[in-house]
Amino acid sequence: MLLTVLGCSGSVPGPNSPASGYLIEADDFLMAMDLGNGTLAELQCYCDPFLLGALLLSHLHPDHCADFTALTVFRRYHPKPSRDPRLQRLPVFAPGEAPDRLARAYAPDRAELAGTDLSDVFEFRTLAADTVQIGPFEVMARPVDHPCEAFGFRITHGGRSLVYTGDSGPCDALDELADGADVLLAEASWTHEPGRPPNLHLSGREAGELASRAGVRRLLITHVPPWTDREAVLAEARQAYQGDARLVELGDTYTV
Repeated sequence: MLLTVLGCSGSVPGPNSPASGYLIEADDFLMAMDLGNGTLAELQCYCDPFLLGALLLSHLHPDHCADFTALTVFRRYHPKPSRDPRLQRLPVFAPGEAPDRLARAYAPDRAELAGTDLSDVFEFRTLAADTVQIGPFEVMARPVDHPCEAFGFRITHGGRSLVYTGDSGPCDALDELADGADVLLAEASWTHEPGRPPNLHLSGREAGELASRAGVRRLLITHVPPWTDREAVLAEARQAYQGDARLVELGDTYTV
């Protein structure tokens, strides 16, 4: 598997830094995972968006799905000649509210607010605590601790595993997903201090502790907000985890 970082800023996009979004490739299959503010522009640097085989959305906070509306416009109105009809409906694996929530975000005026239908360009498939096959990838999804319905993923291909926490506080589901993974792509939105809101995000220390408990081979820290000291978050993670830990950057690629 090849992992490309389309955006890694937490909660909001930062200066020259889109919010959360990733491209995962294997066997000539392209899957986008999250599509936050600014990530569609980055995606076009790597591939034609019509070549995506699937889109996986961990949850419906804007920093993880805001560019879905732009992707809708792209797929619906792009004058691409001789488009293969099979490419017109992109499979979207997302929480159950996605068809309605994303249609409302896209709706161009009040008259269409309640009835906008995106099924001409997307095929929505509801996520659950299950394992599904998406192209060449086996994707295990588990609900995680966040204020809205949210999922973490374990993506397996060719005996290798990539785990993505999505947004979550510490929870048993993350430990289950991360167990023995080759790469753990973990959000860490702040440093570890008393009084942080529970069931929301990981600290750098908690991301490192998760990686250490799970025995992962590499820890990639993502989703650090523009107002958080990235190096302090990384230092915490490295104190708790003795393996290979690093901060991801826009445009980074990693072979899993």
